[in-house]
Amino acid sequence: MDKRIVSEIWIYPVKSLGGIRLDTSTVLPKGLEHDRRWMLIDENNTCMTQREYPKMALFKLQWQDGKFLISYSGQVMELPFINAGENRQAVIWNDTVEVVEVNRQLSDWIAGLLGTKCRLVAFPEKNVRPVDAQYAAKNEQVSLADGYPLLIIGQSSLDDLNKRLKVPLPMNRFRPNIVFTGGDAFEEDGWKNFRIGETRFAAVKPCARCVMTTVDQYTAEKGKEPLLTLASYRKRGNNIYFGQNLLPLDGHEIKTGDEIILE
Repeated sequence: MDKRIVSEIWIYPVKSLGGIRLDTSTVLPKGLEHDRRWMLIDENNTCMTQREYPKMALFKLQWQDGKFLISYSGQVMELPFINAGENRQAVIWNDTVEVVEVNRQLSDWIAGLLGTKCRLVAFPEKNVRPVDAQYAAKNEQVSLADGYPLLIIGQSSLDDLNKRLKVPLPMNRFRPNIVFTGGDAFEEDGWKNFRIGETRFAAVKPCARCVMTTVDQYTAEKGKEPLLTLASYRKRGNNIYFGQNLLPLDGHEIKTGDEIILE
């Protein structure tokens, strides 16, 4: 059987904004370093995503000279690591978390471009957000990701989907942290424990997908795919599944080219 090799590593520092592709990344208890440690909240202190605000896809991020930059249509702002705003509570799905506004200038800049009031807040590493107890192994924590620290998808799974679509879609519709080559389509559904380099992971739950996968990450336009096609063969109960949620069992560096060893 061919080897399973890590082909892409992605982080999404600000939830629902553009991702950054990396060659290496450090695995922390809440997921990859810097992954979804910031998010936008609305006037009710509730998490904002592309589900309701598809224009968020047009905000792109990059890592340059030791800092994150947010760009939108040629305008660029730095995303600082030091937070100058006030602490507050925010709601993300069924959780209430302690966050801190980065600074009002950055919030106002994003709000003006989005056309709606919002604040950019940070989720400090020390702050608490437990993984769903039903799937946790040892009281694991999660960042501002939807529910789990990491998401992995096999390239073979996307290839299988694209064979069924009239217009093939890129992997960015699914916002994985780790992409791998080799292996069969959707084999990650049945994984349990594996390691990448020295880091061990537990595969805990296939990822249920939402309308965010229908947002074109380059134009912010919404369509019907891939959910329409995925529903024809990847639906179980009321959910459509694509990708596998992961818990890190320990933390080391992972890099593209690493082999995935199933245990």
